[in-house]
Amino acid sequence: MTAIMLRRHGGPEELAPDTIDVGEPGPGQVLVDVRYAGVNFMDTGVRSGTLWRDRTPPFVPGVEGSGVVAAVGAGVTDLKSGDRVAWVYAPGSYASRLIAPAPALVPIPGDIADDVAAAAMMQGLTASHIATRFYATQAGDIALIHAAAGGLGSLLTGLVKMRGGTVIGRVSSEGKVAAARRAGADHVIVDVEGNFAKRVADLTDGKGVNVVFDGSGATTFEDSLASLRPLGTLAYFGPVLGAPPPINVATLKKSVKVGFPIFSDSLSTREDLLARSSELFEWIRSGALKIVIGNVYPLSEAAQAHADLESRATVGKLLLRVS
Repeated sequence: MTAIMLRRHGGPEELAPDTIDVGEPGPGQVLVDVRYAGVNFMDTGVRSGTLWRDRTPPFVPGVEGSGVVAAVGAGVTDLKSGDRVAWVYAPGSYASRLIAPAPALVPIPGDIADDVAAAAMMQGLTASHIATRFYATQAGDIALIHAAAGGLGSLLTGLVKMRGGTVIGRVSSEGKVAAARRAGADHVIVDVEGNFAKRVADLTDGKGVNVVFDGSGATTFEDSLASLRPLGTLAYFGPVLGAPPPINVATLKKSVKVGFPIFSDSLSTREDLLARSSELFEWIRSGALKIVIGNVYPLSEAAQAHADLESRATVGKLLLRVS
């Protein structure tokens, strides 16, 4: 089978196609013919060595995707050959075939396309966790959403709008303003340097926002804090792009709350995964949530996909087309 191998930690050039034997599924496992694999900032952290520090290259990166069940191992009763499935976390997804734990796979509804399913899992379930559970967005809330034209930012925007909130989207260039507005942003700030708090204050009559969803790294952290109103919440989820400075909690003003949401905390059981995925697919089916696929690359061009993602010039979700 064909796979993308990370030969050593480093830049995108360390990702290269290779031929490997994935073997047969063991007890509780499923062999999947992969159709699409999602490209995430998490993958760039794995590639650079920031994440998965317990794994030594060479190995196949990628954790998200969609495909068709090719075979099941002993004890697997709820999946069968031919079933369409998607997954949010199954290491080794940059490959034409994947052996995954059966509990990690969810069925794809018949009216959801393979590419949409692959694009929805990581960012959709993350957005759901951040905007409905870590912070339960309510009607009337004003949210500041960073990278509002990106895959996760556009989904966070959609969820806030679906729940009756107002969105101030921040983007890094004028070329991304239209995409942020298409996602539903009511206001869009163009900023690269992390100097946006005054603009947020102007847009909120000096009150600040109820919540900031910040996955943009250390550059934005201070102004994100400054953009909050009293009792506001900062959801920070961008460690791959740089950790925030140390915080002396005694210096925090306005009784604000700062936290680090991790999507897997909403998925502690298979029942949770099935319920959250079903909810996500229903939002997509109803049109309440729109999945924006920015670009689809052949599997062999995984290195280019990583380079494009890290350039911060992309809009929407990036996928690898496998088969």
